Amino acid sequence: MKIIGIIPARYGSIRFPGKPLILIQGKPMIQHVYERALRSKLIGEVIAATDDMRIYKCVNKFGGKAVMTSKRHKSGTDRIGEIVKLRNSEFKNDDLIVNIQGDEPFIDPGNIDIAIKPLIIDKTLNVSTLCYKITDRSEITDSNVVKIIFDKDNFALYFSRSPIPYNRENSQQVSYYKHIGLYVYRKSYLLKLIELKPTKLERAERLEQLRILESGGKIKVIVTKIDSQSVDTKADLRKFKR
Repeated sequence: MKIIGIIPARYGSIRFPGKPLILIQGKPMIQHVYERALRSKLIGEVIAATDDMRIYKCVNKFGGKAVMTSKRHKSGTDRIGEIVKLRNSEFKNDDLIVNIQGDEPFIDPGNIDIAIKPLIIDKTLNVSTLCYKITDRSEITDSNVVKIIFDKDNFALYFSRSPIPYNRENSQQVSYYKHIGLYVYRKSYLLKLIELKPTKLERAERLEQLRILESGGKIKVIVTKIDSQSVDTKADLRKFKR
């Protein structure tokens, strides 16, 4: 089975333009993500998918592999889909594509691997992702932290920027889980997914994974014990540096 990791990295982020190129501990953020992806024991190849020549040149400079993609894409999934379509003949239907977020510079390589394994074991699964039990209560109401709820078999029920579930009785027994934005797709399913139009809930929440749920698809959720912090804003960057 071929397993390829793709890091979507666009320059024109509304909240934080040029985010992939900001320096953290002397390295651009995209380099941190790329190097950690290479440490996965299951991924055979890593590519940065970008829409900007500055990011393309940066990745090549540190010895990585980058591919230029369209500026029209509305989501990271659509961006990685362009690469898979271009290289379609190289993949079998059961091969796996890992969407590694370009704004998580300290993603744990082990987290990448535990997200991949369910799709290796169970050929009926088409998508998997990660979540982490929230311990910092401030994250529950932070709209930049996506929350997730899932069923008894660990399939996603919903993702939201709002606190879910709603804790009506303020029970201490209610747990909240944050979504770690890493996805593993079976190649055949990914090519179908990118042909679907953005859905109502996806547009409302600005969360691309809701397109899968609204279209009747299922997402396997793996709970990890290792958190991963994303850099969504300049305030996040200041927190990282501290």
